[in-house]
This record gives sequence, C-alpha cells and structure tokens, in this order.
Amino acid sequence: MDLETVSASEFGQSLTGVGLNLLTQNVRGLADFLVGVFDASAHRVSDDFAIVVMGGAMVQIHHDATYRNHPIQGLLPDNPPRGVGAQFYIFGVNPDVATTKAEAFGGTVLESAANKPHGLYECTILSPEGYAFSPAVPTKEA
Repeated sequence: MDLETVSASEFGQSLTGVGLNLLTQNVRGLADFLVGVFDASAHRVSDDFAIVVMGGAMVQIHHDATYRNHPIQGLLPDNPPRGVGAQFYIFGVNPDVATTKAEAFGGTVLESAANKPHGLYECTILSPEGYAFSPAVPTKEA
C-alpha cells in the first residue's frame, strides 16, 4: 500500500490490531517532532492529518477540528499536557540520540536515559504538547 496515495477508505479498512491516534492542534509540528527525534517516517502530512510510521507501527495524527463531531472533542484541553497518563514506547530507537535531538524539535527530556530493571535502556521525552514518548533499546552494559 502506498501511504502517499491510498484513499482514506482503503487505508482505514486495511488497519488491524491496535491503533494509535493522536489529536493535536498542530499536525505538521507533531509529525516533524516524531520524524526529527525518533527517525519516524511521515506520510500524507497536511494541516488536518498525517500517517506516521515508527518501528513498523502506524500512528495517525488528526487535527482537533477533524473530531468536531466526536464526543471526545469536548474533553480536549486547549493547552498541554495532552497525554498525561499515557506513555508511548518506541522500541529500537537509541535514547541517547533521541535526547540530543529533542530540544531542537521543541521537546523536553523528562527522564534522562538509564538502564531500567525491566531490561531496557530508556528515557522519556515530552512532545511540545505533552505526549510522553520513551525510546528504548536493550539494557546497556555498565
């Protein structure tokens, strides 16, 4: 499937498993953040929508206005943080590299990279709107 030309209907009907959909006031900005910090790829980027592929997983980014008829619209805050309580892991992305890029793309390193007891070397980076992303690789040798 060509993510640059697929119709909305064909794309929607092709999705399987668990989907991740992020609502934002700035689709292009969030897509640029994910590409710049986590080496994701972005497709169909517009003011209203983008498809972002991170580690083989597809993430859909929608502008708030595209949800104007959805009941969740009334729950959206006008200001960050948006994703409090949700943490999005991005496996296979080096946390050290991501933290060096985060500030240039408007991100904030909330938690520096460290080995964790569950076998991962990870950090937590907040996007400009407050979504928590954690790039992670297997634990580094001390």
